[in-house]
Amino acid sequence: MSSQETKELEFARQVRRALDENAASIPPATVDRLAAARRAALARKKPETVSAPVFAPALAGAGMPGGLSHGELPQRRRSPLRRFALAWPLAALVVSLVGIAYWEDQQRTAELADIDAAMLSDDLPLNAYLDHGFNAYLSRAH
Repeated sequence: MSSQETKELEFARQVRRALDENAASIPPATVDRLAAARRAALARKKPETVSAPVFAPALAGAGMPGGLSHGELPQRRRSPLRRFALAWPLAALVVSLVGIAYWEDQQRTAELADIDAAMLSDDLPLNAYLDHGFNAYLSRAH
């Protein structure tokens, strides 16, 4: 980004900040007039022309060398760089899924370690943990 573009962006930020700060001090009558002017301008605005896509039929065999038919299309070899360009998104997806699974496993292990540390540092006797009712209480409490 050039220094001229940087200066223009900074100026635009300063103008926006000044407008935002002074917007609350505009009298209600002026706000109403501005809103009416905006509605009038939007009403006069010409509708944008929307161009519909044009579908042209594909010509079978167009541009083919004279002696070739459909079954005899020349084989194009892909360069290794082009193959890599096609394969890297899949590789990135696999790596990210493995990373997410590893991170979630680490989070679960850390949570279980926190629960174990809290239980072991408590003043309850070890026999309390053997009681099935107490285990049910613990599973509802966490």
